[in-house]
Amino acid sequence: MIMVLGIGGTHLSGFQMSVINYTSPYIQKFINETWLERYGSVLHQETLTLLWSFIVSMYCVGGMIGCLCSGYLTAKYGKKKCLLFNDVVLIVATLHTGFSRRAKSFEMILIGRFLEGIGAGIHMNAHVQYAGEISPKKLRGFVNVTSSVFLALGKAVARILGLRYLFYSFSSY
Repeated sequence: MIMVLGIGGTHLSGFQMSVINYTSPYIQKFINETWLERYGSVLHQETLTLLWSFIVSMYCVGGMIGCLCSGYLTAKYGKKKCLLFNDVVLIVATLHTGFSRRAKSFEMILIGRFLEGIGAGIHMNAHVQYAGEISPKKLRGFVNVTSSVFLALGKAVARILGLRYLFYSFSSY
C-alpha cells in the first residue's frame, strides 16, 4: 500500500514540480505556433515569457488551494475517499495537458497544471495522514517518511528524463 501511495501520489507531485523546466522550449514553441495559427502573428518575447510564467506558476497556485482544502475534505469525506477523489482530479488534469496539442490550445496546459497543483496539495496532506493511520505502530515513522522519499524520487526521475541528450533521443518534435 505504501508503494501505491508513494508512486501514485508524492512521486507524481515531485515529477510535476521538476519536469516543467526541461520542457520549456517545446511548450514555448507550441504556444508560439498556436498563437500564429490563431491570430496570424508571432508572440512578442515578453508576452511569451508571461504566458510561460503563468503555466509554471499555476501548479503552485493550485497547490496552495489544494492544501487549504485538504483539511476540510479529509475531515468531511475521510482520507481514503479524499485520495480516490484526488485521483479523478489528476486524471482530468492529465487529459487536459495531454490533449492540449491535439486541441491546439495552450490554455489547456494552464488548466491541467492548475488541477495538477490542486491534486498535489491535497495529496501531500492526505497521504501522510492516511499512511500513518494504516501503518502498524512499529513502522509508523518509517511509513510517514516515505512521502518525502517518493517526492525526492519523483524530482530525480524528472531531472534524469530531462537531460538534454536523453530527451532529444526520445523526442519526435
